[in-house]
Amino acid sequence: MKPLLLHGHERSITQIKYNREGDLLFSSAKDQQPNVWFSLNGERLGSFNGHTGAVWCIDVDWETSKFMSGAADNSWRLWDCQTGKQLEILETKSAVRTCGFSFSGNLVFYSNDQAMNQTCELSIYDLRDSNQIQFNKPFLRIPMPESKITSAIWGPYDEFIVTGHDDGTISQWNIADGAIINTEKAHTKPINDLQSSKDSSLLISASKDLTAKLYDLSSLDLLKTYKTDRPVNSASISPCKPHVVLGGGQEARDVTTTSTRVGKFDAKFYHLVFEEEFGRVKGHFGPINSVAFHPDGSGYSSGGEDGYVRVHQFDDSYEDITFEC
Repeated sequence: MKPLLLHGHERSITQIKYNREGDLLFSSAKDQQPNVWFSLNGERLGSFNGHTGAVWCIDVDWETSKFMSGAADNSWRLWDCQTGKQLEILETKSAVRTCGFSFSGNLVFYSNDQAMNQTCELSIYDLRDSNQIQFNKPFLRIPMPESKITSAIWGPYDEFIVTGHDDGTISQWNIADGAIINTEKAHTKPINDLQSSKDSSLLISASKDLTAKLYDLSSLDLLKTYKTDRPVNSASISPCKPHVVLGGGQEARDVTTTSTRVGKFDAKFYHLVFEEEFGRVKGHFGPINSVAFHPDGSGYSSGGEDGYVRVHQFDDSYEDITFEC
């Protein structure tokens, strides 16, 4: 399984994301320029130029017509996917940590950090109402005074948003009135990543407490726990097999004093149901910060502290992996 190495960033990768078809892969990093690549051959298609700080979060809509990004320059930006032209910009009071399109693509959210005497807030806009963007007046703003949001995704049917927090909790928020639907103390340390299954029935969380956990996305019932020997920065669910992939590793500040082998920078594969590890993939020279399965399950990609995105296509032997019940 020889990967494609994508090196278009000068600093560590913060997030990677496929579009719905899987032909494009978007990446962001602590530099100022999100990129988009052809996932088949690793050719860089283009860049989105405009941010002046580290880009923490990205997302692309269902039709691959619009792309969004949030950054440490206190801004959220909306782009045209085809031309790379900036369509909208929202100035925020602190760094934008998470963002996302709803399934319909009509609604968007972002959350800002709890910094510079600013409270963390979840802001939700309807793109069909131009006044909301023009005057920066979201139809719903939910303050988070207790613990800042570190990761967030939409729930099914655009009815609620699921947030992961710095204190290890996972919460659901009703976008009709901003009320909290459910909350669970999922982890003992900060949550680094939330991702849903292809059908939006399952949710996987990744945490610094050395675990990833699988939940029912609607009820937040805990289903499975995947234990590791390292902080987990990102986790993804296969769209076609009962598999999950976890990425993480030793804290970035300690990497310079540790070898690749000791730092545990490989991606780890687990069986979704049996919670058993069945494979590892090495390659990154630093912690893995983001992982994502290809939408058809034919491979996966990872972005690391080393600034590389590695695109993997599974070998035929991957299809032959079986587990005894």
